[in-house]
Amino acid sequence: MDKINTSRHISGKFNDELDAVRTQVMNMGGLVEQQLRDSLLAIENSDHDLAEQILQRDYKINALEVQIDEACVQIIAKRQPAASDLRLIIAIFKTIADLERMGDEAERIARVALESFNNDQQQFLVSLENLGQQVLAMLRGVLDAFARMDLDAAYEVHQMDAQADRQYEGLTRQLMTYMMEDPRGIPKVMNVLWSARSLERIGDRCQNIAEYIIFFVKGKDVRHVSPESMARTVGRSAPEADPKD
Repeated sequence: MDKINTSRHISGKFNDELDAVRTQVMNMGGLVEQQLRDSLLAIENSDHDLAEQILQRDYKINALEVQIDEACVQIIAKRQPAASDLRLIIAIFKTIADLERMGDEAERIARVALESFNNDQQQFLVSLENLGQQVLAMLRGVLDAFARMDLDAAYEVHQMDAQADRQYEGLTRQLMTYMMEDPRGIPKVMNVLWSARSLERIGDRCQNIAEYIIFFVKGKDVRHVSPESMARTVGRSAPEADPKD
């Protein structure tokens, strides 16, 4: 993994510790990505066995969160990091918390694959798959941005969330209409609705991680700021207003 510090520490071991923690974060992110990818595949193929495997693997993500958390605490206690090093540790703490919650959401999505759906309800699974692929692209993008602490890549992922939100809103409207027309299908369609909500939340958490990357690189907290302010922070032109908004 590339070094991200512009200056070398007096202690080379400190650099090694930071790089080791970042590697663990990427391993955790890889597991979350696999869980999400497999959950979407399980739904697409109605693969109950794969869904069960996803449910059984979630503990690995939880274990990595604990390990990384403990490693960061040790670094703080021993090295007393400051400036960019401290920002990196803070970004890691926040990132692993979001990754763990993404793992929980992927587990919830996998449970939908254990259900059986009639032909009329299959259309919603297709829409769910489309939303899932958009969110999966966001997750891949933000993990790549984290690996390189790439400001531009993080900003691009942040902007992708608007499209995911639109897909989620469209799917929600479809599901609500279907349930009003056929109340008998409400229990199963509600499971699809909750899965869509889980995907939307994963997209939001990808957006969070993008903000942590910007915080590390620029030293500025961009949570809850206007789109124009964020664009200025990363050196971009203000985004154009969406005509659909």
